Amino acid sequence: MRRLALKVMLAFALVGSLAGLFVAQVLVAEVKPGVRQAMEANLVNSANLLAELAATDMAAGQIGNGPFAAAVARAVQRDPDAAIWRFPKHAIELEVRIVDPAGIVVYDSSGRHLGQDHSRWNDVLLTLRGQYGVRSSPVDANDPQGPSAMHVAAPVRDRDGQLLGVLTVIQPNASFDPYITAAGQAVVRKGIWLALLCTLIGGAFSAWLAWRVGRLRRYAEAVTLGASAIQPERSRDELGQLGRALATMREQLDGKAYVEQYVQTLTHEMKSPLAAINASAELLGAPMPEADRARFAASIGEQGARLAQMIDRLLALATLEQHRSLPERTPVDLGELVRQQVAASEAKARQRGLAFQLRLPAAAIVQGDGFFLRQALSNLLDNALDFAADGPVQVAVEAADGGYWLWVTDDGPGVPDYARARVFERFYSLARPATGQRSSGLGLNLVAEVARLHAGRVALDNLPTGGACAGIWLPAG
Repeated sequence: MRRLALKVMLAFALVGSLAGLFVAQVLVAEVKPGVRQAMEANLVNSANLLAELAATDMAAGQIGNGPFAAAVARAVQRDPDAAIWRFPKHAIELEVRIVDPAGIVVYDSSGRHLGQDHSRWNDVLLTLRGQYGVRSSPVDANDPQGPSAMHVAAPVRDRDGQLLGVLTVIQPNASFDPYITAAGQAVVRKGIWLALLCTLIGGAFSAWLAWRVGRLRRYAEAVTLGASAIQPERSRDELGQLGRALATMREQLDGKAYVEQYVQTLTHEMKSPLAAINASAELLGAPMPEADRARFAASIGEQGARLAQMIDRLLALATLEQHRSLPERTPVDLGELVRQQVAASEAKARQRGLAFQLRLPAAAIVQGDGFFLRQALSNLLDNALDFAADGPVQVAVEAADGGYWLWVTDDGPGVPDYARARVFERFYSLARPATGQRSSGLGLNLVAEVARLHAGRVALDNLPTGGACAGIWLPAG
């Protein structure tokens, strides 16, 4: 089961890791162009705004020394003293460059490109053609692998709409890098957290699944060993359906095994009395003294009674064993139940010269089935009467452990040490002291089944003064 849980957890971890990696890669791949698109949009705004401001000086022919140039010179010297995404900003990195209609640089805030022909560059070329001009090129044309900058252009027009030139704003791409890196790192961290969260969820789910499947496995193992087990899964999902299927299969297999076992045991136990009946019948067919004839006839009657008792108790035991639990529980007064059953057994006790002695509390209420409890007490009383010597047979109800013990005590020879562990087994019986005969061996087994149905327990032990004490404990109602 640990292997299944580990496999499920590893599967969740793998899926979570792949999902986190995929999301991180996609987002990181989108962060850089996304940031640059946003910056380009801002540069478009700046270029068009500056183009309007530069139009007057451009028309007057004083773009290099007019108010516009002076304002730009002051602006690039400013310290914004800003904090953007935790990154400080203390300089204006924007450059401004203006060319005339021929593409010749007539103004450059950096002073490095005055007089150069920029008519071939896309930002200028496209804008002069009436299109949107933009490019991203190395800062130094002689160093293609060096840092690059984004150039966004806007036309400069006079009041009549005549094209006076092209204004380009230049922003180094390196100024975007801290924000792109920070965004990428945040995405990667979120991806790692996603993978860890998937792994934790997978671990919890796999542990839950392993626990449920483990209960089904233990249930199946208990069924295989023949032990008593309760169906573990009663939910409506697939595992619940599997639990119900296992329980149904167990009931069907138990029913089949139950019938086979009873046929075998009944056949085995009936062989002895049937053999005695057949032997006696054969002997009765031959001439013999009347005393022998009476003895063999009595033997047939005794063995027939033994067969009848065996069948009756097997039917009663079968009824008990087919109940997984009591279908209905009602309050039962153990004191009253004892009085009724002792009265029913009084005639049998007198035939054997015995009497009952009762010790009962004022009230002893349990929740259970009165019919089954009377059967259990009847078997305890019959067993005590079979083994009692001179009596009396004592019946007592005692409160203990949150319930009540119902004890039946006799003054017979007690239970041999070798038989103590087996007295509640089916068909196990000891020879009766008075006759030397054995019973069906089902009485005490029936008592144990009644105790099981009532969530109780049974006990049988010898007394220091002689005799045995058998009892059943039942939880208080």
